[in-house]
Amino acid sequence: MRIDIITALPDLLKSPFETSMLKKSIDLKLVDLHIHNLRDFSKDNYKTIDDNQFGGGAGMVMMIEPIDKCINKLKNERHYDEIIYLSPDGEKLNQKISQLKYPGEKRADEKRVAIEVTLDSDSK
Repeated sequence: MRIDIITALPDLLKSPFETSMLKKSIDLKLVDLHIHNLRDFSKDNYKTIDDNQFGGGAGMVMMIEPIDKCINKLKNERHYDEIIYLSPDGEKLNQKISQLKYPGEKRADEKRVAIEVTLDSDSK
């Protein structure tokens, strides 16, 4: 199984995958993990990925262009059964939801549900 993770902090994510149960899966070649640095898809020399906030409030607003470029590059390289986009305004992902969506055993005739994320870079 191939897993591509897009993140602004790739070095922060490397450590858990080097010491956890996933490391065992990676070593056994059951999981092929690729971590992509979102800053590599930025359009300026400063590798900017955060945008100006609208309406005030705390937190960081991500630019859509680097996310869109990265996802489109990956989709052009290979087919994905699913694309899961984690967002702060979405439903909280917990163990119960994960077990309902990805039960332990899959039947051969079961079809996978594709979650398609449409990113419109002109929506600013």
